[in-house]
Amino acid sequence: MKFKSIFPSRFLILFVIQFLFVLPLMGQVNNLQFEKMVRAIQLVKVAYVESVDDEKLVEDAIRGMLKELDPHSVYLSAEELREANEPLQGSFEGIGVQFNIVNDTIVVVSPVPGGPSEKVGIMPGDKIVSIDGEKSTGSEVNNQFVMDRLRGERGSKVSVGVFRRGSRGVLDFVITRDRIPINSVDAYFMAAPGIGYIKLNRFSRTTMREFNEAINELSKKGMKDLILDLNYNSGGFLDVAIDLSDQFLDNNKMIVYTEGNAAPVQERFSTSRGAFKKGKLVVLINEGSASASEILAGAVQDWDRGLIVGRRSFGKGLVQQPFNLPDGSAIRLTTARYHTPTGRSIQKPYDEGNDKYFEDLTQRLRLGELVSPENIAFPDSLRYFTKVNKREVYGGGGIMPDIFIPLDTTRVSAFYSRLVRQGVINSFGIEYANDHRHELELKYPDVNTFINDFRVDDHLLNQLYAYAEKQDITPGDEDMEQTLPYLKIQLKGLVARNLFDFSAYIQVATEMDDAYQKAVKLIQGNVFDEMNIQYR
Repeated sequence: MKFKSIFPSRFLILFVIQFLFVLPLMGQVNNLQFEKMVRAIQLVKVAYVESVDDEKLVEDAIRGMLKELDPHSVYLSAEELREANEPLQGSFEGIGVQFNIVNDTIVVVSPVPGGPSEKVGIMPGDKIVSIDGEKSTGSEVNNQFVMDRLRGERGSKVSVGVFRRGSRGVLDFVITRDRIPINSVDAYFMAAPGIGYIKLNRFSRTTMREFNEAINELSKKGMKDLILDLNYNSGGFLDVAIDLSDQFLDNNKMIVYTEGNAAPVQERFSTSRGAFKKGKLVVLINEGSASASEILAGAVQDWDRGLIVGRRSFGKGLVQQPFNLPDGSAIRLTTARYHTPTGRSIQKPYDEGNDKYFEDLTQRLRLGELVSPENIAFPDSLRYFTKVNKREVYGGGGIMPDIFIPLDTTRVSAFYSRLVRQGVINSFGIEYANDHRHELELKYPDVNTFINDFRVDDHLLNQLYAYAEKQDITPGDEDMEQTLPYLKIQLKGLVARNLFDFSAYIQVATEMDDAYQKAVKLIQGNVFDEMNIQYR
């Protein structure tokens, strides 16, 4: 039976109009079910015991509907959409600083080179103690507090008060916000003679430009082989994953295909263009590598083009398409599944609900899957064979690496964990670099000199212990033997980051990265020839 509208608000009318507009796109939607949904919302609006917010009511209804579909179909408000797109678009608008929050205080790690803050003289180690006249220290200061106050429209101004060691009183700066780039390449350098290394944190609109710049620079330094680090790379744009995969595969090789209930099969192939068609290739992945990372790793593995090293990847093989709504919000709806060239679906099961789905990594740790490949079971129904060498590979839940690297849990002692978790080692690294910046810069004029010559000696360690003891953190005898090697490298890396940049930190940290070290040895050895991995 038809129902009569009972004083619908303007927002509810707009909601109905929106659904009527998209109705043809939704296929055969039963009119009765559509009216049922609108009726339910109206009843809550006019008859519920308390007043309700129209916008929140509709948003909650949409979120609840999408939650029942799959873990990756989501509703994003206009603000959430903007924030979600920033890393993938490759820029945001703000003052351009990397910062840490140390003891409830905003500490500048480094200003972005050429950015608004560097232009007015903000320096590493500066403590931002006020923003537009408002105190910016204390327990309420967190990342969101900083973002809300320092980001803003390009051309707008913000006043900051800065405490700088060695200066009297608070220094006042007026910073004009501008567009700040977000890099997707965290680092690139020569890992060994002839071996380049590139760490990629996402697949964004700037990725191909950054990747090509890195490849060109490494080639000038004699790179013949490459380690591509996709550890903890959670993905990004599908087309960028295809473009990057194309850099490694010979012409006319399938990279990926997608298909869905309302989406016809789409196959994507490599071209004759590419920056690294020849040369040994190792791709590093782990449980944090997802989506676009898995497309690339799957294509490289299926065509026997390189070796995949690390641990089983996350297992996200669903493709989301954005659908914009009239108020600036959007729905990111899963429209297809992607498959690797051999036909593998990498998507892990989600039929037991979203909570169970996102607890999968905890379950892997509990079952020992992160420390031994023998603890990972794949049914024969998910077995496939690579295109060239007919090696066994599996679908149904992430990319299983060719060479497994167990998670090293020995470094996580109670002492080391507290130093990291409470930010003590980080804040000490910042303060040490700032206190000794002049002498360190004279002694270590570039990253390579620092890496080769800087030593974390007993004197520096004792300073760290004394600093930690002031915050009631002391090592136990059982902690030090297993912790000390990693503690030294971590501290060295943090000093390098504050003297140079984040890339310097990564270059130092590779000293304790088992997957990285294994990749270098694989390239230097005969494994590629023994396994007939295509690199010539």
